[in-house]
Amino acid sequence: MSRQAKGRVAPPPRLIPVAQAVADAVGKLPAVIAQAHWEIGSQTEVNGTDFYVGEQELGHIHLDGEAHVPIGPALAKVLIAAGLARRFRWSSEFVVVDTADRDDALWVFGLRRAQIDGASEATLREQIRTRAAR
Repeated sequence: MSRQAKGRVAPPPRLIPVAQAVADAVGKLPAVIAQAHWEIGSQTEVNGTDFYVGEQELGHIHLDGEAHVPIGPALAKVLIAAGLARRFRWSSEFVVVDTADRDDALWVFGLRRAQIDGASEATLREQIRTRAAR
């Protein structure tokens, strides 16, 4: 979903410490914008932090530390099969990552950033294979 479609812009909240560490690192990636992630259907109840590069969603982290990253159905299947993410029950476009595993969470956000920056699907698949083999 585009940044504009998400609703009004507000500062992001503080998250639980492990999630905040991931949010701080993601927010330092070049040209990343962080803002409040609203509860579905609300413009007053914050439920985490959204990250954007321009109008493209990089992903978001909920108050409970669960992160959702919009990687697309094909790459989502590869990430899930590799054990690097979980299925998002509401959409095949997203994967779920747990910020308690800081390194893997940051890596998945970095993979999405590479996708936004134009990396080919073949390149991203190879990165997933390499990461899974470590």
